[in-house]
Amino acid sequence: MNADLQRAFSPLTLGPIELPNRFVKASTFEGMNFHNAPSAALAKLHADIAAGGVGMTTIGYTAVEPDGRTFGEEAFICADNVAAFRAVTAAVHTNGARASLQLGHCGTLTRTPDRRHRKPGGPSATINLYGAMVGALRTRALSEPEMDEIAAAFVTACRHALDAGFDSVELHMGHGYLLSQFLSPLANKRTDRHGGSIENRMRFPVEVARRVVEAVGDRMAVLVKLNQADGARRGLVIEESMVVARALESAGVHGLVLTGGFSPFSPMYLFRGRSPAPTMLRTERSRWNRFLIWLGSKTAFRSMPYEDLYFLELARQMRGGVRLPLGLLGGVRSAAGVEQAMREGFDFVVLGRPLLAEAGFVKRIAADPATRSKCDNCNECVAEFSRPGGVRCVKNAENDPALNARAAG
Repeated sequence: MNADLQRAFSPLTLGPIELPNRFVKASTFEGMNFHNAPSAALAKLHADIAAGGVGMTTIGYTAVEPDGRTFGEEAFICADNVAAFRAVTAAVHTNGARASLQLGHCGTLTRTPDRRHRKPGGPSATINLYGAMVGALRTRALSEPEMDEIAAAFVTACRHALDAGFDSVELHMGHGYLLSQFLSPLANKRTDRHGGSIENRMRFPVEVARRVVEAVGDRMAVLVKLNQADGARRGLVIEESMVVARALESAGVHGLVLTGGFSPFSPMYLFRGRSPAPTMLRTERSRWNRFLIWLGSKTAFRSMPYEDLYFLELARQMRGGVRLPLGLLGGVRSAAGVEQAMREGFDFVVLGRPLLAEAGFVKRIAADPATRSKCDNCNECVAEFSRPGGVRCVKNAENDPALNARAAG
């Protein structure tokens, strides 16, 4: 094993915590919740990934409040489900890894019928075809008092995560969710102090991060999943993202997970490879949403060429201008890719689909530097969270649906 690969297996300090190595499981929604609590299937999935050798595993999208859910199957963390989340973190810790929780708010991008506000809120009023069938077609611009409430909800959610035993939280500022909506000119059309220049558009997301760091940053790592680029015309670009990254550094966050893609406009910019639309058409229950998926398959959801380390060029620019610990995500599929990430100065690598395909992928890299993931970017796993057993690689056996029908713990 050469020095670069050895570095990947060395400890990493992120704020107040230390990871046993530099492999991090990416946050990917698992479809493993039961009555707004993590299911036993979720605990098993992440325990298996922890046992497979990662330094930290990230539990997928969890909303900071009920209105922050994209759809009803997603969970929002609250006092009532802290014990079930604690069962997940205990399972991860028992198997030698740290546990992180991705926290976000969907903003206008929702199809959840159970909402406190009739019109979902975001940076600007818009049309949300995704939510048309649940009365969420028209959205509204959030007022500053509402933004303050949401920032407070992020802080409360992080405190719950700390109580549940998480070592880290990951604030979602990518992929078209609320904080990403504020950053992106695709969604942010405001003319007040939260719109226009990137310095204005980032004001609210950076304030959320600052408040979270102030509240819990001395006891847990605070990471941000940040779009480097939206991958769509007139969207956020790398030069703007670097301004945001430096502001987040000043706010005290402990590291960035570097991502890209804005779901309503450019979902395949994140996924690459074959479009999951055909599989999603088979698993989606709503006729309206099947129509939207079919429509997307002709436009934004078309297949997109895949190559290893597909965000590397953007990430190199970020690495050159930001001192924060950076995690390289996107097409890390081999030991050689891990070596290159370490050689180019990234602090950790972030793997999603390879760990769904093979929980023990990191241990296999340690044993064989010629290792390559069996993931071929078919992307059918994207639709699998709708199955009774939750997300899986379609090359593996189906998950036990019984584990997904009871809460963890």
